[in-house]
Amino acid sequence: MANNFAIEFDDLRLLLEIAECGSFSQAAARRRWSQPQVSQRIGALEQQVGAQLFRRHRRGAMPTEACVAFMPSARAALAALDAGRLAVKGAPALPNVTLACLPSLASTVFGALLPALAGAPLEIRCTTDHSPIIMDMLLTDRAQLGFVLNCPAVAGIRLERLCLSPIVAVVRRGHPLAQATTLAAVANAQLAPQYWGSECDTLIALLRAHRTVTQPIHTIQPSSAALELALEHGFLTFMPEMAVARQLRTGQLQRLALTDLPRWEWELMVAWRSGKRPDVAKETVLQQVRALAKDWTAPPL
Repeated sequence: MANNFAIEFDDLRLLLEIAECGSFSQAAARRRWSQPQVSQRIGALEQQVGAQLFRRHRRGAMPTEACVAFMPSARAALAALDAGRLAVKGAPALPNVTLACLPSLASTVFGALLPALAGAPLEIRCTTDHSPIIMDMLLTDRAQLGFVLNCPAVAGIRLERLCLSPIVAVVRRGHPLAQATTLAAVANAQLAPQYWGSECDTLIALLRAHRTVTQPIHTIQPSSAALELALEHGFLTFMPEMAVARQLRTGQLQRLALTDLPRWEWELMVAWRSGKRPDVAKETVLQQVRALAKDWTAPPL
């Protein structure tokens, strides 16, 4: 049963730090505390909340369902405290929205989204990670919106398709192979596909079947690096169309009409934690994302 002692704001911060790093010892190291100090503070918080907040295991600590349910309120309490401090100083408090995205999509998503929301009354925090980590960030309220490739459903998380983007072959304007129509015709070129998974390995095998030169075929991440190789150094690259849609529209890049390139696609999803509480700032970002997604597909050949 919960007791009547007041909850310390710093204990709420400690709770969120442990959820973020997944370890009592790492949270202790950040604060230059001993691990027993951290355990003692969390133990006291668990008594005040009236529930176990973490399950300890060999590799760290996992938030319990009670902890996941409690964290949004903990964040709201800390945000309200910060807003009050700003109000005392006469500075307006703006809502924060944390966005998490795959590294390979960050320049496309964040690069378009932040300018579009430059005048909106909110502050955006951007971070990158892999899809499973992003989903965990959403569940633990460390992020409000996540941009992932199509992945299995997770209880409590809503997924919405934003864009179905084919893998395309591109070269800069005026490239000698701009009119090529088969993989055999481009197989001996200076190649650097963006690596997007096992299908990229299949592509490389198809290209090597036609390749007669001894030069290597490089793969690269993220998409911004592949884009630079194509624009600045004359490489032919294969990458998701959405990552180069703007350059295709402006004519900086040209998409090759390769008739034997298999149909591979990226399915970009936006994910968020479902809930009944309205979140105006998150909804503002979500509406803008839906509008921008229409521009992440280039015109047909």
